[in-house]
Amino acid sequence: MRAWVVHRPGPVDGGPLVQVDRLAPVPGAGEVLVRVRCCGVCRTDLHLAEGDLAPRRPDATPGHEVVGVVGAVGPGVTDLAVGDRVGVAWLASTCGQCRWCRSGRENLCRRARFTGWDVDGGYAEQVVARAEYAYRIPDGLADERAAPMLCAGIIGYRALRRAAPPPGGSLGIYGFGASAHLAAQLALHEGLRVHVLTRGAANRALARELGVDSVGEAADAPPEPLDAAVLFAPAGELVPVAMRALGPGGILAVAGIWLSDIPTLRYADEVFDERELRSVTANTRADGAEFLRLAGRHGITATTCAYPLAQADRALADLAHGRYRGAAVLHVDG
Repeated sequence: MRAWVVHRPGPVDGGPLVQVDRLAPVPGAGEVLVRVRCCGVCRTDLHLAEGDLAPRRPDATPGHEVVGVVGAVGPGVTDLAVGDRVGVAWLASTCGQCRWCRSGRENLCRRARFTGWDVDGGYAEQVVARAEYAYRIPDGLADERAAPMLCAGIIGYRALRRAAPPPGGSLGIYGFGASAHLAAQLALHEGLRVHVLTRGAANRALARELGVDSVGEAADAPPEPLDAAVLFAPAGELVPVAMRALGPGGILAVAGIWLSDIPTLRYADEVFDERELRSVTANTRADGAEFLRLAGRHGITATTCAYPLAQADRALADLAHGRYRGAAVLHVDG
């Protein structure tokens, strides 16, 4: 089968992704083989390709926003059958036994494994996943639109909950790519006032099209103090900017798995008045199920840019250089 691998991490324009031919994987006990139809291109894939995230195995296949059809099931699988349409997301497995797993916080499991990092992901024609970590894709949600939901959507949802905006409150969104444009739609449906602060004219235009309350440059002050904010851009220098924009008791959630260094925070200007800074670490399966349910209920849709699997390297480079708006999605032919 065709697959892309991170052969030698480095700058995306230097060609860290290489296309190879591999034997098709075989599902083991509790696993399913998924014939990939689409796979979203996530900024985490870029961090892996460029070495911001240290590879955990050589020649790993990235991709953790997979939509496909079950092609085979391994021993012990009873909840999924051949022909079922499923999604494979970032969280590949957890131990199920530690205090984090037992308390409903499996995203913090120290033995968690991740799709496209610890196990091969969806930049390929086929992928194997544990059946209990696969999501059923809601009817009526097309493959290309569903793919970004499986990481961008889920992580945006968790970040929004971590920021904890009060009902009817004001929310700041810093950066406006794949995850942010989905989280903004949910926030608007929930009655929040949404202020988008981001670089790039195309991203600002998309925010206006979605009906947010205001749009500005990343370093601008929003038109009102923020009750909550989410930083989607991997830019640590925006943390003090966002913290200053918070009103008393406001919370800033950082959505990315990787962030450049944060400058020194000034206590009086950026922390006092019980402002909080929170990280977002992966997600639970409950997060994914709830977001997909809400996406179906509210008609949340991803703005996408399609690429064939053969152009996965180009799609990743275009992400790095901001050449499209919304989310890139790879289409797999057979």
